[in-house]
Amino acid sequence: MRRLFFILLGAVLLLAASIYSYSSAVKLPAGVKEAYDALPEKLDYNVDVKPILSDKCFACHGPDKAKQQAGLRLDIAEFAYAELPEDKTKVAIKPGDLEGSEFFHRILSEDPKYMMPSPESHHTLTTTEKAILIKWIKDGAVYKPHWAFVKPVKVAIPEVDEGNRLIYNPIDNFVLAKLEQKKLQPAKQAGKELLLRRVSLDLTGLPPTLKEIDDFLKDNSSNAYEKQVDRLLKSPHYGEKMAVDWLDVARYADSHGYTIDRLRDMSPYRDWVIKAFNANFPYNKFLQWQLAGDLMPHPTRDMITATAFNRNHQQNMEGGIIEEEFQTEYVIDRTNTFGTAMLAMSVGCAKCHDHKFDPISQKNYYQLFSFFNNVEEAGQISFDDALPTPTQLLPTREKEKILQFINHNIQQERDQIRLSTNKAAARFEQWLSTGNYKKLALNQIPVNGLQAFYSFDKGNFTSSVNTKETGVMRGDKPAFVTSDGGRHSCLMAIPGLI
Repeated sequence: MRRLFFILLGAVLLLAASIYSYSSAVKLPAGVKEAYDALPEKLDYNVDVKPILSDKCFACHGPDKAKQQAGLRLDIAEFAYAELPEDKTKVAIKPGDLEGSEFFHRILSEDPKYMMPSPESHHTLTTTEKAILIKWIKDGAVYKPHWAFVKPVKVAIPEVDEGNRLIYNPIDNFVLAKLEQKKLQPAKQAGKELLLRRVSLDLTGLPPTLKEIDDFLKDNSSNAYEKQVDRLLKSPHYGEKMAVDWLDVARYADSHGYTIDRLRDMSPYRDWVIKAFNANFPYNKFLQWQLAGDLMPHPTRDMITATAFNRNHQQNMEGGIIEEEFQTEYVIDRTNTFGTAMLAMSVGCAKCHDHKFDPISQKNYYQLFSFFNNVEEAGQISFDDALPTPTQLLPTREKEKILQFINHNIQQERDQIRLSTNKAAARFEQWLSTGNYKKLALNQIPVNGLQAFYSFDKGNFTSSVNTKETGVMRGDKPAFVTSDGGRHSCLMAIPGLI
C-alpha cells in the first residue's frame, strides 16, 4: 500500500514538473522577456489587460459583427476559448497554455501575413503590452465583467520595503508599491504649508487663509494633518468642489444651449448635488434619485428635484425646427448621459451601429432609449422665459405651509363630495327599486321639490306653487302673437315681422 502511494506521488510530481518545464520552455524575445520579468505578480483584467485588447484588438475582433475578422471575438471568454472558425484544430486563447494559444504566436510573430495586429490595422503592440498579454494567458486568461458592474471589494494592503520612508496610513502602501513597480523613488516630503495648500485646493477648491496656515504650523500634534482634513470635510465648500466633476458629467448649465441660448434656472438641482456631497449621501441613493426619484413611492421634493439630472440637456426654441427631430435628440442625450455617468460606458456609439469595443448592439441601445422616451415634453420649447415642462414648484417654507393648508381643505371637501355622491347613489337606487319614478309620467312637469311655476298665460305672473310670489312686468306690455306652436308673447314687436 505504501509502495503504491509513493508510485502515485512520484507520478504526480513528474507530471507537475513536466507541465512546469513545458510552460517555462517557451522562449520570449529579449525585450518582451525583460518587460515580462518587470511585471507585478498579479495582473487585473480590467486594469491591465482589457485596455490593451480594447485599443489594439477589438476593432477587428470585438462586438461589432460588421467589422469582425475571421469570425473571432476576443471580448468574451466563451468565444476566445473556442475553436477558431477558420481552423477547428486551433484556439485563439488556451488558458495557461502559451504554446496552444494562437493568440500568443501571432502577437510575437514578425511575419506581416501572420502577425497580429495586422499591418493594415495600423496598430502595434509595445513589448510591455505583449508581456502583459502573455502573462495574462499564462496565469489563466481570466476575464472579468466591465469594471463598473463589479462590486467593489477591499484588497489586501501591499507589503512594501519601508526603509527610511514613513508610512502614515495604508494609502501610502499602495503608492509605494506602485513606485517600486515603476522603479521610481518617492519625492521629498513637502513642508506643512505646501501640504495644507494642496489638501485645501483638493477638498474645497480654495487656498488656505493666513490664519489657517498659522494654526497648522503651530500645531505640533501627531494628527495635525488629520485635523485639517476633518475641518475641510466639514466646510460647505467641500460639497461645491466635489460637485464640479459630477455637474460636468450631468451636463449642468443655466442656459438652453441652442440659438440665442436663453437662460434657464437649474440652480435647485445644483444645490441638491452640493448638499448631497456635504451630507455624505449614500452613492446608491445618489444615483437612484437622479435616475428615477419621481417614480419611487411617496417622492419628496428633493427626490423630484434630483431627477433634473435627466433634463439638463440642450433644448431648442428656434421657430423653423422639426419638433419630432429635437424631441428625439433630447431622448438620445438622456440615454447617452446615463451610459456615461452611471454605466461608465460610451453607449452613444451604438446609436448608429453595434458598439465596436463594448458588447452593446444597436438594438440594445434603442431598448435603453425607450426607457427615456416617456417624458411629456415638446421638441420645440416656448420662446419666452417659461421653463419647459414638466416643472416643479419650489415655494418657500411659509408658502409651503399655506399650500399644505389649502390642499388639506381641498382634500376634505373632495372627501365630503365623495361621501355625498355615495349616499345619493344609494338613495337613487332605492328610488328606482320602489318604482316611484313611474309617477313622473303623470306629471306635466316634476312637482317634487318644485319652488315656483309661472305659466305667463294671459299675462299672469303669479306662481301657482306660492300665490304670494307675483312677478311684475315693467315697461311696455307684451304683445301676444299666435303661431303654429301656440300663443306666445313678443316683448319687442317689429313692424313687418308680426
